[in-house]
Amino acid sequence: MSGLLRDPSTGRARTTPASIDHGYRAVSFRAGRVSDLFSVRSIVVCAALATVTLALGIVSLGLGEYKLSPGQVFEALIYLDADPRARLVVFEWRLPRLLFAILCGVSLALSGAIFQSLTRNPLGSPDIIGFSTGSYTGAIVVMLLLGSARYLEVAAGALIGGAVTAAIVYLLALRRGTVGTFRLIIMGIGVAALLGALNSMLLLSADVDSAMLAAVWAAGSLNGLGHEQLWPMAAMLVVLTGFVASLAPRVRQLELGDDAARALGIHANRVRAAAVIVGVALTALVTAAAGPIAFIALASPQIARRLVGGTGLVLVPSAFVGAGVLLASDVLAQLLGYPVGVVTVIVGGTYLIWLLASEYRRKA
Repeated sequence: MSGLLRDPSTGRARTTPASIDHGYRAVSFRAGRVSDLFSVRSIVVCAALATVTLALGIVSLGLGEYKLSPGQVFEALIYLDADPRARLVVFEWRLPRLLFAILCGVSLALSGAIFQSLTRNPLGSPDIIGFSTGSYTGAIVVMLLLGSARYLEVAAGALIGGAVTAAIVYLLALRRGTVGTFRLIIMGIGVAALLGALNSMLLLSADVDSAMLAAVWAAGSLNGLGHEQLWPMAAMLVVLTGFVASLAPRVRQLELGDDAARALGIHANRVRAAAVIVGVALTALVTAAAGPIAFIALASPQIARRLVGGTGLVLVPSAFVGAGVLLASDVLAQLLGYPVGVVTVIVGGTYLIWLLASEYRRKA
């Protein structure tokens, strides 16, 4: 809405513009104390990704020994008087796996977007700088040394392992009160290598049955997950998403640099520490449920930025990309008969090679 504003230098009234020109068509969103600005292109991209994810979901629900056509899946989802066997297969057996793929993709993508924003580097992903490996270490300590495979206990172990790893990497990267992004990545890679050796030692020292169980779980799989694991994870993801939304404006201001952020009244180290804790918790959530799933956190924010043409922290498009990519990987994994973690490593490894080559060419 336009209005009159008095010019302090001349004392004359002038008309304010009807809206702010951001250089692109945008829609504002506000819910309580949380607000954000979305470009029209971003909304269109998210709608397209949601459509693709929905189509992949229909395909995923039809896969398995008891195959269902897309029409049968649609009827089972919509009509109460549909074939009872189809409704049983869809709702009780396959829907939890589908929802897990979407939630895990969202969780990993948000975590990757946070860490890439904090490090201002496309390689600043939790699976590259060791936080995922730390969550894995905490989880297998619970499974192998404490003898528990309960979801909440494994989740607590994964969260503690990731948090301890993050604290170690953060302290090693701290120099004169400031954390250098390149130093953070290098220290993270080094700590991840040490933890990889520790994980191998734990597996070799365990009895055969426990080691086999942990090794299969370590491949990253959505097999065998049901409603009992789904709803606790969904509740925790909702809580963590609220923290992400509240931290996002201050994390974006950190992208300007610590000095600029402090000039705007932001406690840089405090905000960075809070964002690291939330990012680690998002990664641990997935590790506890499905095991370590690599490269989704690395690739999703980068793909989202290229699709929406934006820079910096793009949370919502990253979440849609993460859900779609992990669901597509899971559909491919079901067709090939491998765990989804194996598929993401194969596809993500190819993506990492391309990313390193393109970064080298850009800086050469």
